[in-house]
Amino acid sequence: MKVKVISRSTDEFTRERSQDLQRVFRNFDPSLRTQEKAVEYVRALNAAKLDRMFAKPFIGAMDGHLDSVSCMGKNPNHLKGIFSGSMDGDIRLWDIANRRTVCQFPGHRGAVRGLTSSTDGRILISCGTDCTVRLWNVPIPTLNLYESSDNSSEPLAVYVWKNAFWAVDHQWDGTLFATAGAQLDIWDHNRSQPVSSFEWGTDSVISVRFSPGESNVLATSASDRSITLYDLRMSSPARKIIMRTKTNSICWNPREPMNFTAANEDCNCYSYDSRKLDEAKCVHRDHVSAVMDIDFSPTGREFVTGSYDRTIRIFPYNGGHSREIYHTKRMQRVFCVKFSCDASYVISGSDDTNLRLWKAKASEQLGVLLPREKRKHEYQEAIKNRYKHLPEVKRIVRHRHLPKPIFKAAALRRTIIDAERRKEERRKAHSAPGSISTVPLRKRRIIKEVE
Repeated sequence: MKVKVISRSTDEFTRERSQDLQRVFRNFDPSLRTQEKAVEYVRALNAAKLDRMFAKPFIGAMDGHLDSVSCMGKNPNHLKGIFSGSMDGDIRLWDIANRRTVCQFPGHRGAVRGLTSSTDGRILISCGTDCTVRLWNVPIPTLNLYESSDNSSEPLAVYVWKNAFWAVDHQWDGTLFATAGAQLDIWDHNRSQPVSSFEWGTDSVISVRFSPGESNVLATSASDRSITLYDLRMSSPARKIIMRTKTNSICWNPREPMNFTAANEDCNCYSYDSRKLDEAKCVHRDHVSAVMDIDFSPTGREFVTGSYDRTIRIFPYNGGHSREIYHTKRMQRVFCVKFSCDASYVISGSDDTNLRLWKAKASEQLGVLLPREKRKHEYQEAIKNRYKHLPEVKRIVRHRHLPKPIFKAAALRRTIIDAERRKEERRKAHSAPGSISTVPLRKRRIIKEVE
């Protein structure tokens, strides 16, 4: 008679050093592990609960401005640097890691409305309501500190123009930059007059953004509720759409540079394909007041918005609802938001004179992770995604605490939308068949497209 004996060498499970992890052997045969799905479900549930328990997104505030923070700009050459401009004309360069002011750029007599830096990060361009465009030399970051050059606080050039400016943006790989005001002006670093000007209508342009994929294409929004596309190789604007409400800000998707998202006054954001402007690709709804600013993550998979309702939300690029909402008791109306250049942090500037630093993933563990910890986080994320469709996991993952005014405003907004939908259904039911057509939400806010 044969007798089968389970045996193994002591070398297989003996630790070489006392600090080593104990080796554990598991048999993953599904016939032997009949409870595997149940165990994984409990793990997904626990991972979702731990995710919410450790969700502490707020890192710190950076104070120093004496008036509302009106605009911000990233330094593409340096990960830790960010520029901010306020309504009293003060411009500051911040070191995000230490949360302190590195350099100030005084000179503007009115509100600073636009900040951008050149592609190499050496020149900062600012514009404001004092009808001037100023070029500044940015101090060069070294290992620990910034090397402040002698003329860092004095502008390299001051260009005075006929009207106030509302926004500025630099070409992604060139020497041109665009300013928005009574018209769209294209400037060169070395010219005191605009190289070219574009005008379509009489209303002022309030935001401008160059496309990251095609350096000669840019999009603007104006106070006449229009979104316009321009091509610098043409002598006239290319095309525009007129919406029912004004668009406050525009941002292009860096990974899909034919698509851009517009932050609108009607509490929604609209993603468009620049080749097909007659309908939105996606409508992002959750805010309860006007969306003031928008910025895409460098990964192109999500974007952050700041709103007049005193909250910041992070949306997936193709999702209708936000995955995250950030708020604090002291934060007032949010006028500008930016993703950091490594997509790990979000910076917001608000009416209460502060810049605030947030984690892009609320429960992310800061600091250096051991390989074992990293694998554990990846496993928990994967198992949470696998079971996220189940009701209990879905409820925990989606739940967010909202301030009472925003909770009530959201409930009221839902009631109004439901009432409008019911009214439309009844009107259609009591009309002749085919006389009333339902316009989809992606087309409803667009009045017309002009070529």
